[in-house]
Amino acid sequence: MKKWLLALGLLGGLALAQGKITVWTHFGGPELDWLKKEAATFERTGGTKVEVVEVPFGEIKQKFILGAPQGQAADLVVTIPHDWLGEMAQAGVLEPMDKYVTKGYLADLQEVGVEAFTFGGKLFGLPAYAESVALIYNKKYVKEPPKTWEEFLALSQKLTTGSTFGFLYNIGDPYFNFGFFKAYGVDNVFGKDAKGNLDPNKLLLQGEAAEKALGFIRDLRYKYRLVPEGVDYGVADGAFKDGAAAMIINGPWALGDYKKAKIDFGIAPFPTPPGAKNPWGPFLGVQGVVVNAYSKNKTAAVNFAKTLVSGAAQVSFNQAGGRIPVSKSAVKTLEKDPVVAGFSKVFPLGTPMPNIPEMGKVWGPWGNAINLAVQKADSNLKKIVEEMVSEIRKAIGR
Repeated sequence: MKKWLLALGLLGGLALAQGKITVWTHFGGPELDWLKKEAATFERTGGTKVEVVEVPFGEIKQKFILGAPQGQAADLVVTIPHDWLGEMAQAGVLEPMDKYVTKGYLADLQEVGVEAFTFGGKLFGLPAYAESVALIYNKKYVKEPPKTWEEFLALSQKLTTGSTFGFLYNIGDPYFNFGFFKAYGVDNVFGKDAKGNLDPNKLLLQGEAAEKALGFIRDLRYKYRLVPEGVDYGVADGAFKDGAAAMIINGPWALGDYKKAKIDFGIAPFPTPPGAKNPWGPFLGVQGVVVNAYSKNKTAAVNFAKTLVSGAAQVSFNQAGGRIPVSKSAVKTLEKDPVVAGFSKVFPLGTPMPNIPEMGKVWGPWGNAINLAVQKADSNLKKIVEEMVSEIRKAIGR
C-alpha cells in the first residue's frame, strides 16, 4: 500500500513538473511587466504554469550552457543576442526550431532576423526584435535627411562651425563602421560555405575593399574635417544630447536620452559614401527567444516562445519598452511610430553580425586597424589591412 501511494505521489509530481515551464529573462521595468502579463495569459489559456526568473544579462549564456545538461536551466530564455547563437548551439543546449514552425509563420518575420538565428543550416531561435545604428539627425538643423553623399557633405560642413558639429560618431569602433566596409564591398566579415553557413576560413574583411573603407573613415577626419581627434562614443553622444551636433550614427539604445534632452530627431539610412559599390548597410543585432534542448516540456516552451514573437505580442512589447520588432505585421501596425518606421527602413539594408564564435576574435584587430588608419592623414592603409588580417587569422587559428 505504501509503495503504491509513493508511486502515485511520484507520478503526480512528474505531471506537475510537466505542467510548468520556467523562463529566464534579463528584462526589467515595463518589459518585465509585459513578460509576466504574457506568462499569466498563457497560463490561463493553456493551463501551463509559467515561472519568470530574472537573471542578469551577463550571466545567462554560461549559466545556461553549464546548467542545461544537468537539468538546472530554464525551459526558454527571453531573450539572447544572436551572436551568442553559435557557441550555444555548438554546446548542444538549444532546441532546433525548424520542426515547430511553418513557412507561413516565418513569413511574418523579417528575413534578416531569421538569418540571424540560423546556424549550421538550422533555426535555433525565434527572432523578436532588432537594433542597428542609423543616421540620427536633429530636426532643428536638418529638416529632411540627406539622400546623397553630396547633400550630406555639404550640409555637414555648413553646420560645422565654432559652436556646432555637422556630424560626429564613434569613429574608432568597428561596429559603428561596418556600414562603410559593406558599402565598399565587404559584404560580411566571413564568407559562406556551400551549405550557406558562415565559414571562418573565408575572411572577407581584407583586400582593396577594406582599404577603401579605411580610407573613407580616415577622410572623415582629415579630408572632410568632420570628426576631430578625440571623438569617441561619449563625446559624440554628449554633443548630440546637448544640441551641439546636427547628425550622428547611433542606435535605438540612445533614443531615451535624446527624448529626455528634448531633441526633436529623425532616423534615416546613411547615404552611400563616394565611390562605393553598394549602399551603406549596418551590422544588425537581433534578439530572440531560445528553447532548452534538455527541456522536459518542449511543446509548451515552444508554444510560449511563438506566442511572444507573434505580431500582436510584439506590438505590446514595443509599447512597453520601445524595442523595434522584426515581425512584419507588428511593424505595419506601428508604422506611425517614427522610431519603428525609421529603423524599419534601415534593417533591410543591414547584415546580421556573424553568429559564429570566431567573431569574438575579430573585434580587437579590426578596432586596432581603424584607429591606426585615422592616426595620420598618410597612414599606410595597405599595410594596416595586411597586419589586421594576419592578426585575425592568428587569433582564430586559421
